[in-house]
Amino acid sequence: MDLTTVSPKYQVVIPKRVREQFGLRPGQQLQVISLPGRIELVPSQPAAALRGFLSGKNTFEREMDRL
Repeated sequence: MDLTTVSPKYQVVIPKRVREQFGLRPGQQLQVISLPGRIELVPSQPAAALRGFLSGKNTFEREMDRL
């Protein structure tokens, strides 16, 4: 388990092992999620990074009167 300390400016340093594990880079945004008893930091991904995550055949059919 890695530990970090909150600075007087309320800043924290993410340990190197964790930064490398998740590929975090300077300037990257993290979502801060407050849950009962804990705080989670989730790397934010640009919408372009999500392209193709639902790969497979498109089975959606439009109704002819809605084209």
